[in-house]
Amino acid sequence: MMDGILVAIFVPVVVFLVFVAPLWIIFHYRSRAQTADGLTRGERAELSAMIEVANEMAARIETLEAILDVESPGWKESERRTR
Repeated sequence: MMDGILVAIFVPVVVFLVFVAPLWIIFHYRSRAQTADGLTRGERAELSAMIEVANEMAARIETLEAILDVESPGWKESERRTR
Protein backbone atom coordinates (compact mmCIF):
# COMPACT_ATOMS: atom_id res chain seq x y z
CA MET A 1 0.00 0.00 0.00
CA MET A 2 2.71 2.49 0.97
CA ASP A 3 4.83 1.42 -2.01
CA GLY A 4 2.02 2.36 -4.39
CA ILE A 5 1.74 5.85 -2.93
CA LEU A 6 5.51 6.36 -3.10
CA VAL A 7 5.57 5.28 -6.74
CA ALA A 8 2.57 7.52 -7.51
CA ILE A 9 4.44 10.50 -6.10
CA PHE A 10 8.00 9.58 -7.12
CA VAL A 11 7.35 8.89 -10.83
CA PRO A 12 5.70 12.26 -11.65
CA VAL A 13 8.41 14.12 -9.71
CA VAL A 14 11.17 12.33 -11.63
CA VAL A 15 9.41 12.92 -14.96
CA PHE A 16 9.04 16.61 -14.11
CA LEU A 17 12.68 16.98 -13.06
CA VAL A 18 14.07 15.06 -16.04
CA PHE A 19 11.89 16.40 -18.88
CA VAL A 20 9.79 19.41 -17.93
CA ALA A 21 12.16 21.43 -15.73
CA PRO A 22 15.12 21.49 -18.18
CA LEU A 23 12.86 22.49 -21.08
CA TRP A 24 11.23 25.14 -18.95
CA ILE A 25 14.62 26.59 -17.99
CA ILE A 26 15.90 26.51 -21.58
CA PHE A 27 12.83 28.26 -22.99
CA HIS A 28 12.82 30.79 -20.15
CA TYR A 29 16.39 31.92 -20.77
CA ARG A 30 15.96 31.81 -24.54
CA SER A 31 13.05 34.24 -24.29
CA ARG A 32 15.06 36.40 -21.86
CA ALA A 33 17.91 36.55 -24.38
CA GLN A 34 15.54 37.57 -27.17
CA THR A 35 14.09 40.41 -25.13
CA ALA A 36 17.58 41.54 -24.12
CA ASP A 37 18.59 41.78 -27.79
CA GLY A 38 16.26 44.72 -28.29
CA LEU A 39 13.37 44.98 -30.68
CA THR A 40 11.72 41.93 -32.17
CA ARG A 41 11.16 41.60 -35.91
CA GLY A 42 7.56 42.69 -35.53
CA GLU A 43 8.53 45.70 -33.47
CA ARG A 44 11.19 46.68 -36.02
CA ALA A 45 8.62 46.41 -38.83
CA GLU A 46 6.13 48.49 -36.85
CA LEU A 47 8.80 51.11 -36.11
CA SER A 48 9.74 51.28 -39.80
CA ALA A 49 6.09 51.75 -40.72
CA MET A 50 5.73 54.55 -38.18
CA ILE A 51 8.88 56.24 -39.49
CA GLU A 52 7.48 56.06 -43.02
CA VAL A 53 4.18 57.59 -41.90
CA ALA A 54 6.04 60.36 -40.03
CA ASN A 55 8.10 61.13 -43.13
CA GLU A 56 4.95 61.29 -45.25
CA MET A 57 3.34 63.63 -42.71
CA ALA A 58 6.44 65.86 -42.71
CA ALA A 59 6.27 66.08 -46.51
CA ARG A 60 2.57 66.99 -46.34
CA ILE A 61 3.25 69.67 -43.74
CA GLU A 62 5.97 71.16 -45.93
CA THR A 63 3.56 71.19 -48.87
CA LEU A 64 0.84 72.86 -46.80
CA GLU A 65 3.29 75.47 -45.52
CA ALA A 66 4.42 76.19 -49.08
CA ILE A 67 0.79 76.65 -50.15
CA LEU A 68 0.13 78.97 -47.20
CA ASP A 69 3.27 80.95 -48.01
CA VAL A 70 1.91 81.61 -51.50
CA GLU A 71 -1.71 82.29 -50.53
CA SER A 72 -1.10 84.12 -47.24
CA PRO A 73 2.49 85.39 -47.03
CA GLY A 74 2.34 86.64 -43.42
CA TRP A 75 0.72 83.58 -41.86
CA LYS A 76 3.82 82.56 -39.89
CA GLU A 77 4.21 85.97 -38.27
CA SER A 78 0.51 86.18 -37.38
CA GLU A 79 0.73 82.70 -35.86
CA ARG A 80 3.69 83.73 -33.70
CA ARG A 81 1.88 86.90 -32.49
CA THR A 82 -1.15 84.91 -31.31
CA ARG A 83 0.92 82.68 -29.05
